[in-house]
Amino acid sequence: MATNGFGGVIGRTIDESTPWFPERPEPPEGAPNVVYIVLDDTGFAHLGCYGSDIETPNMDRLAAGGIRYNNFHTTALCSPTRACLLTGRNHHSVGVGRISELNAGFPGYYGHATERAANVAEILSLHGYSTFASGKWHLLPNTNTSVAGPYNHWPTSRGFDRYYGFLGGETSQWNPDLVMGNERVQPPRSPEEGYHLTEDLVDRAITFIQDQKSVEPEKPFFLYLAFGATHAPHQVPRDFIEKYRGRFDDGWDAARARIFERQQQMGIVPPGTELAPRNDGVRAWNDLTDTERRYFARTQEVFAGFLDHTDHHIGRVLDFLGEIGQFENTLIVLISDNGASQEGGPIGTPEHIYFSSLTGVRVDLTVDDLIKHIDELGGPLHHNHYPTGWAQAGNTPLKRYKQNTHGGGIRDPMIVHWPARIKDRGAIRHQYHHVSDVTPTVLEVLGIEASTVYKGVEQMPIEGTSFAYTFENPDAPTRKERQYYEMLGHRAIYEDRWKAVSFHQPGGSFDADRWELYHISEDFSECSDLAGEHPEKLQTLIDAWWEDAERYNVLPLADPVSARSLGGTTRRRRRQFTYYPGKASVPMRLAPNVADRSHRITAEI
Repeated sequence: MATNGFGGVIGRTIDESTPWFPERPEPPEGAPNVVYIVLDDTGFAHLGCYGSDIETPNMDRLAAGGIRYNNFHTTALCSPTRACLLTGRNHHSVGVGRISELNAGFPGYYGHATERAANVAEILSLHGYSTFASGKWHLLPNTNTSVAGPYNHWPTSRGFDRYYGFLGGETSQWNPDLVMGNERVQPPRSPEEGYHLTEDLVDRAITFIQDQKSVEPEKPFFLYLAFGATHAPHQVPRDFIEKYRGRFDDGWDAARARIFERQQQMGIVPPGTELAPRNDGVRAWNDLTDTERRYFARTQEVFAGFLDHTDHHIGRVLDFLGEIGQFENTLIVLISDNGASQEGGPIGTPEHIYFSSLTGVRVDLTVDDLIKHIDELGGPLHHNHYPTGWAQAGNTPLKRYKQNTHGGGIRDPMIVHWPARIKDRGAIRHQYHHVSDVTPTVLEVLGIEASTVYKGVEQMPIEGTSFAYTFENPDAPTRKERQYYEMLGHRAIYEDRWKAVSFHQPGGSFDADRWELYHISEDFSECSDLAGEHPEKLQTLIDAWWEDAERYNVLPLADPVSARSLGGTTRRRRRQFTYYPGKASVPMRLAPNVADRSHRITAEI
């Protein structure tokens, strides 16, 4: 008789038998709840507690009760950062070398995290945690997001008990493409009835926790709360926009100066830091026309309202945890997934797709075209994005943006809040760390070792370095010895307080890329290129980058232009689509693209 691992005795009758029950996973004694809060396209300087003009009182509350990090780094793009965050490994190592839509037939670029890298939810599930995800996923190719599946990399197949959110990289905040578990669902209300995605995601997160604590109050939970904010579209209720009317009329240059002064006073940037020069393509505010200044100021008012609104709903989560007596015993890690975004182009856009360095799409618009829609920005009619001048201000005092491996792309805010353990409240930490270090930190403080085998699959080693030592030791030397970066052809490497970095022109030769060298411990904003003074040091770092590129599946190098020539996606091209009666829904990215092309729709009624 097959017993399937049964540990008791089975006789002919119950009297001759001994029952047995599998052991239920138990969390470590006193294990805290764990919450990851992920902001999207939010720059180093966007939070109030990092010097911003934007009001973020609830995130500031976390900073005041916890620790801010000013030397925390991401991958420069959303899917890869999330892969690092959840798995504790490098993004190419697990197969998410760039956004999931640009998957390709190489180990570092499959667009989903390999089963050989169990994520934090999968690991904590083995140790008695409930696991919830609410929000953006973006960890599987878009061809795998429809009702046809496959479902093996959807959240509920990757360790999460419950999921509510959107699977792609972006969605409308007013009319989102929503999934509950493995089913597509409609929003509970319409925009006219007051619906907004951020509020909905928080409602669901609170419901998940509430349900679990009602039944098993002693069981800890892990919550992954990943907002669509502040990624495009910048959409938010009008009262939050109006709150900022007129506040940015003096422009992005004045804002950068103000933010930088505040950062120096706070100690967010070290003494001697320089404000990086204006990025290429960003014009001086005083050189703009009155129409340009009026329109550009409004785009920042919309963005500010969007972030303020997100902060308001983060406050609801914090208040709820306090109401149920869980705030003190919850470890909260709040990060952004990359720097502020350049994807609005030099004048911004009412539709994000009109200017995209990832898709290669360009549509020529002028500010005279855009100003006609100024009062509609933030509403459901547009998928709007601000200009690069405001993105640069959001990355103060750093160079460049999201997608780039200079500081503006990879140095991001991180706040850790855990009253039960962190006593040095309101402090700033300066140790160098990377997003792949977050999950190893959580596992260390919980006393949990990562699985060597998960569901029969041998696991890759954890590659991140725990920063738990920084909780009690503000002046401890950095334990992160080295970290490579690669994103869409841009490259960098950090080792022993030095950084080598190159900016890559899409379509250009990688051999032609110019490498820069910075003594990063003395040059926070990467303003003093020492490549000419220390050529041997630069070459040592370049050689180290190539070593890591081979070790972590970075090769072959490709940028958006060459990636498109390789296919860059597994989506099959179709010229005809047939949809049958019923409720089967088609995600936006798999629907027919009828924009700007002739097409015919035939309906049988």
